[in-house]
Amino acid sequence: MQKVTTMRYKIVFTVLILLAVTNLYSRRNTSGNKGGSQPVVTAGCSSAVASASLELNNVRTRIDATGGSMWQDRAGSFADYEVPKRNNDDDPKFTSIFAGALWMGGTDVNGQLKIAAVTFRASGNDFWPGPLDRTSAEINAEECSIFDQFWGVSRAEVNDFVAHYECSIDPLCDASSEYPGYQIPKVIREWPAKGNVVQKGGAGPTYNVTEHLAPFFDRDGDDFYDPDAGDYPKYDLIGDIDCRTTRDIRLFGDTTIWFVFNDKGNVHTEAGGPSIGMEIRGQAFSFATNDEVNNMTFYNYEMINRSTFTLTNTYFGQWVDADLGNSQDDFVGCDASRGLGFCYNGATVDEDNPANGTLGYGTTPPAIGIDFFEGPFADSDSIDNPLTEIVADALDSNGIPYPGLGIGYGDGIVDNERYGMRKFVYYIIGGGPRGDPNTALEYYNYLQGIWKDGSDMVWGGNGNFATGGT
Repeated sequence: MQKVTTMRYKIVFTVLILLAVTNLYSRRNTSGNKGGSQPVVTAGCSSAVASASLELNNVRTRIDATGGSMWQDRAGSFADYEVPKRNNDDDPKFTSIFAGALWMGGTDVNGQLKIAAVTFRASGNDFWPGPLDRTSAEINAEECSIFDQFWGVSRAEVNDFVAHYECSIDPLCDASSEYPGYQIPKVIREWPAKGNVVQKGGAGPTYNVTEHLAPFFDRDGDDFYDPDAGDYPKYDLIGDIDCRTTRDIRLFGDTTIWFVFNDKGNVHTEAGGPSIGMEIRGQAFSFATNDEVNNMTFYNYEMINRSTFTLTNTYFGQWVDADLGNSQDDFVGCDASRGLGFCYNGATVDEDNPANGTLGYGTTPPAIGIDFFEGPFADSDSIDNPLTEIVADALDSNGIPYPGLGIGYGDGIVDNERYGMRKFVYYIIGGGPRGDPNTALEYYNYLQGIWKDGSDMVWGGNGNFATGGT
């Protein structure tokens, strides 16, 4: 745990696996983060500009992840993870996260580092909208522009659609009287699934979806999306998908924002490394409940390596810049047993920060945590792997595995193991071995859960030998 006063800080969780994973926190940096060899420009895509609002429960936040980032009002450089959300725009605005983004990296068969990572996108981009071609792993500028958008749908909309459709094909049900004036929602009509056509803004160029993209329920089994035939965005409406035994892709939450992006759309100007050829299909979602889940948002990523090489020594992470009200008095830390990174106030009162116009939470400051609720799947090996070689070491007093270490281990089901948090790392704005990353290798080192100069974290102090760790 590290107290931060006037410094800005950044944090990293890491999951190390065969196709390893990393989760990571960070703090605001508007300077250029460049370095490493540059890839050849092929697509010439423009930076993503679209954004969407995720708002259902007690949280309202901005999603602009077609460029790999989220939670930030980048136009005004404001924090935009609002909890509790306001009833109207005239109410005080309290925010707990400033920004977040994906980081990922690994090496090819020749040992060359491939990496994609962004922070605030103030001076660089490593991600662009749209899917990559299944054969060539390429995309063009027009396709990037078409996919610079989001598809927001709710479970209630899909439930209503299914009920109306089933009534319409039931000779004993009169759809016109049971569902007077019903129209299929625009998002269900335009869902970016195989067989549909994607267009941005109702005009301009189109993209024919010829491969499976957004998940859908194929009622007639013809492998093409057609809402007039009863197909719909794929929520598990009847609860017959067992997440312990299947990797079946579907939608989550009560309200869901779906999007797709890649790291091949242009030259990498943030982390500065060669592109991977990764296509990422994302979901931002939330639930409406009467418990603590009402204060949460969730994110799911399906990552597809479209390149011709196998990526090894691979890490995946979520970079997060937590500003809990006034960011100048925050603590950061992690709970390994829960796989949870957290930020909480370092003083009993979270005061306002007039310098940047941020409101403090006052005398009852909250804490915020980020967790691998369900981490990435481990590589299939036809074995029900134990959590550790000494399973008892990973069990709590009731004999239950600590959830933060992963799920699916030793449960009798083969190849359903999912990783939890493996490392937690922070860094601060500025130079030195614990400062901002400026080269592809430094980004990659943070993804591995080590300091940017390649040295290991140590126990105690601030985790660094040179500055007081033990």
